[in-house]
Amino acid sequence: MADFHQNGNIAQFHNLRTRPLEELVYEIEAFSQTRKISLILPSLYAELEGEALPAILDELGKVPYLHRIIIGLDRADEAQYRAARKFFARLPQEHVVLWNDSPRMKEIGARLEEMGLAPREPGKGKNVWSSIGYLLACADSAVMAIHDCDILTYSQEMLARLVYPVAHPGFSYQLSKGYYPRVGEGKLNGRVTRLLVSPLLIALKKVIGDRDYIEYLRAFRYPLSGEFAMRTAMLPDLRIPSDWGLEIGVLSEAWRNLAPQAVCQVEIADRYDHKHQEVSAEDAKTGLNRMSIDISKAIFRKLAADGTVFTSNTFRTLRATYYRTALDLLEAYANDARMNGLSLDRHAEEEAIELFAGNIVIAGKAFLENPHESPFIPNWNRVNAADPTIIADLKAAAAADEAEFAAG
Repeated sequence: MADFHQNGNIAQFHNLRTRPLEELVYEIEAFSQTRKISLILPSLYAELEGEALPAILDELGKVPYLHRIIIGLDRADEAQYRAARKFFARLPQEHVVLWNDSPRMKEIGARLEEMGLAPREPGKGKNVWSSIGYLLACADSAVMAIHDCDILTYSQEMLARLVYPVAHPGFSYQLSKGYYPRVGEGKLNGRVTRLLVSPLLIALKKVIGDRDYIEYLRAFRYPLSGEFAMRTAMLPDLRIPSDWGLEIGVLSEAWRNLAPQAVCQVEIADRYDHKHQEVSAEDAKTGLNRMSIDISKAIFRKLAADGTVFTSNTFRTLRATYYRTALDLLEAYANDARMNGLSLDRHAEEEAIELFAGNIVIAGKAFLENPHESPFIPNWNRVNAADPTIIADLKAAAAADEAEFAAG
């Protein structure tokens, strides 16, 4: 993907393969002397037993510029928390394992529930939000990075390239978004981006006309990537979605809070592979089925907030336009895969398009029936205004969990 194309909406940084990683790391080390860099790793306990996370830790162990690593641990009992502490103990950097299911953390959650400020559902969004709260309580980092724990092709270069634009004191970027080709095991992957988001944005432009927000999202080469970095000054006002619309939600928040010149995307890998979600066509509450609905609703809500009027007729037209657009793009994807010696299951991909087309209408109906619904967790500014002690108590709860089980 080495090129020098700029789309004119947001800055793109390419990997032109002209600079050794060591030079990049040396510069970031210098930046980190005055701009401390922290990394958030949202993790399920099950990922500790997979093949990706041990290799990720091997790579992170080589990174000299990280001030702190915050591991948000979900779906873990006491024994698993103990095991997780041992698992992550090999990291040479200062690190903390936030046991999100601990009694102390649940007590924090109950207090938030009483104030009507608790996340609506468990998941990655809540995990990231809690980890951000801990980071804000530490009040000592200028840059925060996040990436997933299931990356099978991880290397430390991904992190270096991701944080460089927001860590560089001479750059004005507040948010950096990673992109890469989704290729793995001889297949063309990235189904939700290819088969839903890209054709949906094209279809929306045809149906409702030009919108700056649509062009903004279309500027991202991989809008659903889980890798991004930002300057921590924007974190207190950042609203984190609790559903599967996390990545689109963060980009929407950047659109709301930042000028386009403050946002960039950077090529962080030649190829990328991770755990693949099932389509789950029979269950609208899981897999890509649920994801497609949540992403569609996130886009519709943002467009409505910017003044777009939606009706049931709009969504019926959008479904038809999307379906035709997606099939046209699928032809291009299939030819691209064939030319590059990759496999692509046309039948399965057309089935996914049919499912996504129906889910666009379902998402539209849900939006029309409850236009005031918000999937966002209240930002930390609001939480702090409601109870200024919560953020310190969250940090204290994590420290107490660590102290109690230190002997484990």
